[in-house]
Amino acid sequence: MSIPIRLLPMSSLLALLAACGGGGGDDGNPPPALPTLALRQIASGLVNPLFLTAPANDARLFIVEQPGRVRIVKGGALLATPFLDISASIASGGERGLLSLAFDPRYAANGYFYVYFTDPQGNLAIQRYSVSAANADQADPASALRILSIAHPDFGNHNGGLLAFGPDGQLYAGTGDGGGAGDPSGNGQNLAVLLGKLLRLDVSQASAAQPYAIPADNPFANQAGKRGEIWAYGLRNPWRYAFDGGTLYIADVGQDQHEEVDVVSAAQGGLNFGWNLTEGNSCYAGSGCNQAGLTLPVLDYDHSQGCSITGGYVYRGAALPALQGRYFYSDYCGGWLRSFSYKNGLPTDPVSWPVDKIGPVLSFGQDAQKELYLLSSDGGKVYRIEAR
Repeated sequence: MSIPIRLLPMSSLLALLAACGGGGGDDGNPPPALPTLALRQIASGLVNPLFLTAPANDARLFIVEQPGRVRIVKGGALLATPFLDISASIASGGERGLLSLAFDPRYAANGYFYVYFTDPQGNLAIQRYSVSAANADQADPASALRILSIAHPDFGNHNGGLLAFGPDGQLYAGTGDGGGAGDPSGNGQNLAVLLGKLLRLDVSQASAAQPYAIPADNPFANQAGKRGEIWAYGLRNPWRYAFDGGTLYIADVGQDQHEEVDVVSAAQGGLNFGWNLTEGNSCYAGSGCNQAGLTLPVLDYDHSQGCSITGGYVYRGAALPALQGRYFYSDYCGGWLRSFSYKNGLPTDPVSWPVDKIGPVLSFGQDAQKELYLLSSDGGKVYRIEAR
């Protein structure tokens, strides 16, 4: 993670209020009574836990460690033997490493899962594995199938890092712009390269001969000079994003001044989120820019409040019903917890939650019951968000 004054239109003002944790509902009514939240530690001693997930209908928690391991919390205990260990096959350190994990929607039937990592040369890699037929708590290391490799030759940062299956069953991958300050290679706006993008792949029939297919409805499929894998572009470092039914939330890490959250229809491909023409709602580096045709964020905040946004999820669990529909996010430097509800195209009912600071927030996680977790590099700890 990448670690003058003007009158604002009402939509930008509401977004600014949301970022600062102030304001109220867009209908003039106060938000419903909300619980006081607490963070309950459920694991510690992990090495830079970067992601947490679980297959559908599974009580276990699968936690990604940056050096290349996937660990399991089962019955409240952290298992000693990793589910997967590919530490000998990756580059780790800084923003490199094993960055995320996605279970196939049909994992219970096919045993497939996908990982996103940086290889020993620093290139981005997506790889499929299978669970062991003999032990559900172990992956089969010999089952590796390379889905996609993306050259990332110049810098070690801005690798993106999240894999997620969308509501359409396709596999999405968020890639960084290739690193350096200000996108020196111009990748974010270049549709001929896969860096600085959100990719959409069909892996339903993945094989060594054809590891993925390009969905026919991808916006740039079969267009000369444009990569068909691209679903959206103009992203700097979309470290974490999330689907909520038909809505897509992207938390894109900023450069010098602004962090942002983009919220769009998950069915709308071909959007340009602006980088490096814009940073947040502003023209990048104070220069003039033409914002026509760009999709601007619904929320941004400046670096007086943090340094690197950590996107989370819309809460859809059962334990905290008053939180239903609220999008949660944090910041690597700020260590705070915030949320808002997205209504009528605006972030509304913003809340800054008075929870204990837990150090640098590396990621959110979500279990099979849609309860939310925070992962911190301070002690390698994992916390569940609960009512106090």
